[in-house]
Amino acid sequence: MSDFAEGVSDVVALRRLLEVGGTVRGVRNLHAKMYLFGSNRAIVTSANLTEAALTRNHEFGLVSQDAEIIAACRRYFDDLWMRSGADLTVQQLDKWDETVTHHRAKGGRPNLPIGLGDFGADAGIVDSPATLPINVADAPQAFVKFLGEGDNRVPLAFPTIEEIERSGCHWAVAYPATKRPRMVKDDAVIFIARLTYDPNDIRVFGLAIGMHHVPARDDATPEDITHRDWKATWSRYIRVHHAEFVAGTMANGISLNELMGALGANSFASTKRNASRGEGNTDPRKAYQQQAAVELSNQGTSWLSERLQAAFDQHGKVPQDELDKLDWPDNVRPYP
Repeated sequence: MSDFAEGVSDVVALRRLLEVGGTVRGVRNLHAKMYLFGSNRAIVTSANLTEAALTRNHEFGLVSQDAEIIAACRRYFDDLWMRSGADLTVQQLDKWDETVTHHRAKGGRPNLPIGLGDFGADAGIVDSPATLPINVADAPQAFVKFLGEGDNRVPLAFPTIEEIERSGCHWAVAYPATKRPRMVKDDAVIFIARLTYDPNDIRVFGLAIGMHHVPARDDATPEDITHRDWKATWSRYIRVHHAEFVAGTMANGISLNELMGALGANSFASTKRNASRGEGNTDPRKAYQQQAAVELSNQGTSWLSERLQAAFDQHGKVPQDELDKLDWPDNVRPYP
């Protein structure tokens, strides 16, 4: 509060941000200046967001469109945001304005013990949050893994956390017992999607890093089948780690119909390959029929990754502490 009283920060500026739909949280002892523009650009600088800093002062910083730098900046921001307490409200600003005005009316003496206080959250110094260990753009492969079948779609209002709990996709995605998923390599990106209805679509609501399939280790155990009886026929796993999911409902996920409409034959690896050769199926809607998953093209991966990140930004992610409450495998079979 002393920063407002001394004119270092501005209550009017915060009020303006709230008026135009912004969200503000406070962190104690935060000195970094970083500006993120979606997933396209980041600025890290010594400059405050003031006229003097941006037009007159000697400041130093960088502008980057590098995906890894932007991802590192986003992790830094997301970590502080999660630990930064409640959103600022207009009612709080009204009280602050009154306090600051009263303080200034009394002469604004900086050493006067009037209890201005610090309403920012104490984020402390903690280890870096868990993040995807590789950049999506650097992954050797990317797949869309389908959850559900044509006769058991869910509505768009279906909560994503319920599907995570139902399927166990926070630690493995399942394939039919009749065919082992040998096409997936280590460090492949697995976009996790659910078949939905009204309208019929496939909604991508999460992603994770996959591990190549190892027989025995990656077969459903009797305990797994007891917990989820459908795994008797869907017993082959691709184990995943560092899974992230969109919070809310399936409506917050990304439409595969939109991806196919935008990219056509360039959506998937097989259709793009066939189009370049001039033979074979080039219709993306036929490429995944009767399949548990489909491999994305580079264009499809970029298109989906950008929009899923935007969904994370808009709707948030399922908190890790919520995922921690779900079942996790205690014992993993050794290699055969």
